Amino acid sequence: MYTDKKNILQLVALLEAHGVKKIVLCPGSRNVPLVHTLSTHPFFTCYPVTDERSAGFFAIGLSLNGGGPAAVCCTSGTALLNLHPAVAEAFYQNVPLIIISADRPAAWIGQMDGQTLPQPGVFGTLVKKSVNLPEIYTDEDEWYCNRLINEALLETHHHGKGPVHINVPVAEPIFRFTTETLPEVRVITRYQGLNVYDRDYNDLIQRLNQYQRRMIIVGQMNLIYLFEKKYSKLLYKHFAWLTEHLSNQTIPGIPVKNFDVALYAMDEETQEKMVPELLITYGGHVVSKRLKKFLRRNPPKEHWHVSPDGEVVDLYGSLTTVIEMDPFEFLEKIAFLLDNKTPQYPLLWENYCKELPQQPELPYSEMSAIGALMRALPEHCALHLANSSAIRYAQLFTVSTTVEICCNRGTSGIEGSLSTAVGYAAASDKLNFVVIGDLSFFYDMNALWNGNVGSNLRILLLNNGGGEIFHTLPGLEMSGTSHKFITAVHKTSARSWAEERGFLYQKVEDETQLEEAMSLFAQPEPMTHPVLMEVFTNKNKDARILKDYYHKNKSSS
Repeated sequence: MYTDKKNILQLVALLEAHGVKKIVLCPGSRNVPLVHTLSTHPFFTCYPVTDERSAGFFAIGLSLNGGGPAAVCCTSGTALLNLHPAVAEAFYQNVPLIIISADRPAAWIGQMDGQTLPQPGVFGTLVKKSVNLPEIYTDEDEWYCNRLINEALLETHHHGKGPVHINVPVAEPIFRFTTETLPEVRVITRYQGLNVYDRDYNDLIQRLNQYQRRMIIVGQMNLIYLFEKKYSKLLYKHFAWLTEHLSNQTIPGIPVKNFDVALYAMDEETQEKMVPELLITYGGHVVSKRLKKFLRRNPPKEHWHVSPDGEVVDLYGSLTTVIEMDPFEFLEKIAFLLDNKTPQYPLLWENYCKELPQQPELPYSEMSAIGALMRALPEHCALHLANSSAIRYAQLFTVSTTVEICCNRGTSGIEGSLSTAVGYAAASDKLNFVVIGDLSFFYDMNALWNGNVGSNLRILLLNNGGGEIFHTLPGLEMSGTSHKFITAVHKTSARSWAEERGFLYQKVEDETQLEEAMSLFAQPEPMTHPVLMEVFTNKNKDARILKDYYHKNKSSS
């Protein structure tokens, strides 16, 4: 029988799955659940060593004999510190040593409890990866624990070999052994490069071809990549391609971009048909919360993430494979290895989304102002979208593929959107348009207190007197007192500041004024001054129009 501690069960099952067979076990009480479970499992070859100072080097010897990883398991407190010399040796000798330390719950560190000290991160830069496992009480705890263990074990041989540290908090009671078998666990694998002539990758291609429902989601990519026709024809028909404006032109065909509205409109039965069996992702951040929720609730059988850095990024909670290579190189290499038969799954997505409006006609609002700009944008310009409402509303409308889309989605904060756009425009020979909400603008208004602002900059400022997006968040009910603190209500205009900084200022308060101002604002000809168009709307009305739009599409689907 094994321990009932779920984080330990995950760890032991993954050690087996990753082929870590040699384990050095040091004595103690806090690590008893680990020692008992490892020593009674038939897969592992365990070696008892009393002194941790020696045990670490003993494990290095085990690893050097064969080159595979070896682990050493110790109890909490200073026992772990005695492994430090061996960790340093493993780091500089490039030995895949796995340090497994039992620990007390974090609440008891520094409280005069026995054998306690801050163990997470104790080895600093002398390990390639250090993780602190959660104790598992929820499904999310289990997913997080599983991901951390996979990350640590993968890192033992990523860009060279080296040591990693896995810290395991263990709460009382610690001596219950009631589990008969180890759990079925998700194993994440990593391919570094992809030589299609190498037999090691045959199983990857076989897995790719066994799935009929294949989806590719492309996150933020600040570039244009034009696929050759010989690749485009082979690739496009085999996948449902989902992208947002931030992906720019980085897929071999025309993607589905209005999937967010589509997911809202679908009933449960339709959603079940749309779930992929295989999900492949590349690029950076994805804006749509609805897409994340859809795939987390309906996980694919496999999720492959393709990226040059090979990092473990498990956005949808179902990652199985990391492919460390340029995504375009990956796609071009698999293009000729796909089965000839064309699956129907991509057409399901295309046909469903085709029925939804691509350029919705909305009453005067923040959304209609964004739509008016996106319809009027000249070719080959740059469009900078600020975070929060601006980036989300822009996704409702189509935009020319010649327009380059930029946004600060690294951390998705409101600060700095305007400054980034001003900096980009200063080095650009294109027209640069900025769509920004009032809170983002006033937070970063000193971006215009800058001697580098040029006449190629045009700012569409959406001013509805506060954080309108908070009115649309499901489940958020604001009382009269909390409302002003959450939504940052204000009565500020940018007019004086814009004019003082040399901008041509345009004020818009209704549909007619918007149409007149937009003809000047979006003209392709260069102007002598930068332009700021301030569009005033009612935040309550904006929120209602958005909700009505989604409800209308749901009822008509």
